[in-house]
Amino acid sequence: MDKIFAQTKISRTIALLLTAFLSLPLLTACGGSNEALPPRDSRYPAGQTSRPVTPQARQGLSNGQKVAILAGAAALYYLYNQHRNKQEQGPQGKYYLSKNGRVYYRDAQGRAQWVTPPPEGIRVPESEAQRYRDFQGYNGQSAGRDLTDLVPAQ
Repeated sequence: MDKIFAQTKISRTIALLLTAFLSLPLLTACGGSNEALPPRDSRYPAGQTSRPVTPQARQGLSNGQKVAILAGAAALYYLYNQHRNKQEQGPQGKYYLSKNGRVYYRDAQGRAQWVTPPPEGIRVPESEAQRYRDFQGYNGQSAGRDLTDLVPAQ
């Protein structure tokens, strides 16, 4: 369980750093204009130019617009990760295999709740049961594979 939280903290930190590094060029790229002022014409008095200056429309996004877009994208990414990493509580949640080979899940308080099969067994169609004939407990046999064969190595 602590391993999951550590991975979440690491991935959240990496996502924050990547967001900061990717936003840096956007915030600094369009900060100002490098165009030089037009040459001064000595025929006209100070403050007057040879032709009337019309304000040019700014092209591209302003810094505020860029920040708003970036903040929205970061918020969506955060919500996506929250939903993706969400773990259900109770019997519909994530199941774990203990070191002793038993299966359990965590309740709302984080306590382990062991999953025990009913003593009378479970009725399933024979075609589905054939997939499990090599496992311990199939038709009362004590030898065979156990659930540790199904869990990938961690």
